[in-house]
Amino acid sequence: DLSRLLLMKAAMSVDIINKPGQLPSFWNRSIIFFANIQSIFFDNQGGLERLKQRVSGVETYGGRLIPIINLMFSGDKNLLVLERPPDQTLLHYFEDDLGLSIPDIAILSHSAYNDLPNQIDKSIHTEKSAELTLIQQHSASWIDGFVSDKVLMKIAKSLYKPTISSMEGSKKGNNKFLLHNNLSEKGFPVFDTILASSLNDIPACIATLRNKGYKKAVVKSQIGASGIGITSLPTVPDGPISIPEHFFFEGPCMVQGWLDETVKNVRHMGSPSIQMFLDDRTLSLYDITEQILNKDCVHEGNLSPPLYFSKNDWVFKELFRQATASGSWLHEQGYRGTASVDFLVVEHCGNIEVRVCEINARITGATYPSIIARHFLPHDAWLMRNIRFAKPLKDRSLLKILDQAGYLFRPGMQEGVLPINLNLNDDSNVQKGQFLFLAKNVDDCILILEQMESILPFSWHYDSD
Repeated sequence: DLSRLLLMKAAMSVDIINKPGQLPSFWNRSIIFFANIQSIFFDNQGGLERLKQRVSGVETYGGRLIPIINLMFSGDKNLLVLERPPDQTLLHYFEDDLGLSIPDIAILSHSAYNDLPNQIDKSIHTEKSAELTLIQQHSASWIDGFVSDKVLMKIAKSLYKPTISSMEGSKKGNNKFLLHNNLSEKGFPVFDTILASSLNDIPACIATLRNKGYKKAVVKSQIGASGIGITSLPTVPDGPISIPEHFFFEGPCMVQGWLDETVKNVRHMGSPSIQMFLDDRTLSLYDITEQILNKDCVHEGNLSPPLYFSKNDWVFKELFRQATASGSWLHEQGYRGTASVDFLVVEHCGNIEVRVCEINARITGATYPSIIARHFLPHDAWLMRNIRFAKPLKDRSLLKILDQAGYLFRPGMQEGVLPINLNLNDDSNVQKGQFLFLAKNVDDCILILEQMESILPFSWHYDSD
């Protein structure tokens, strides 16, 4: 049809803008943005249940959008629909101290989000809630969310407003298998990969990789996030292999050889990620970060810039070459918005190798800190960590301690601590938070983190994103 032809034409003529450390020109549009983070597995309920088990307070993660929505969408007025009320002290900090404008905010649980299309249709004959009235009457012209799922598309249709990204583009753009095939067909380096259509296929895949010299393998579902849909296994099994059924929801899994020091002549160097923004005609590559991963390779934070290569050396150029190819493919799928491409960099027999791990077609755990850091201190360094406190605490006491010690960041400062989001429990106390550390270089960012730990009178540990 005509819309598909126009989309294909736009994809063929995408312009590449490569300016790491500098924010792109985001959308000149107004938005109703639904923080539908519990939709990131689309209809895969098994994946969602595993996410809620592994990541506590997932319904509070939408709060990370508050300081960046009006930076990303510069239209007249925006509405952010969250699953839980945000921290009020943090809102005052964003507006009064940082000088950021914040969007209108509505609160809608995930179950209420799923039922919203029905509520919109019924509202002609029944009394409306305040949230429904705000959503229906809001002046914003566009609809968006973490992903464009079936519910979001129905909401957009009921409100007679277009979505930023198509559902097809959003779902295909998050599919690891489709990207792997595309990169392989174009001759880019990829991981040794064997497909498994069911659990019964896994042992044979593992045996094949063992014969190739791998000590470990990784099983990846086609769509996953936050460590859900990915698991590593020894190639010499020490017991029955168990893979959850939800791994196969989208079709065959990829079983890939795991490249680290367990493979002969291989040394792991890093796991960089390139941040990108896609509009109708442009692919902008605007930041390069290093992922901070735990022992299970689950995301716990990011820093920028990575420390093991410098601008314009071979690794830097190769990362952006592969990111350009991956981002162009993503643009062809019809996805529009922010995204990131994650890589693995290893030294193999004295040669450095770069491979794409996956692409995430959504606002990711690195999007928030990157946009805020580049807004206030472009081209400097930043570090973001997820911190879980041993005991829940009051938000005011946390910010007050940082402020009195001179660490709470404000415009004009060259370094400091900027709380991005505070995850509240049912008593409105802070159980976890995402903290951004800003400075001229990464070593100074790490030093500020260590100093923050010394001045806070309570213990913490790093947590997954």
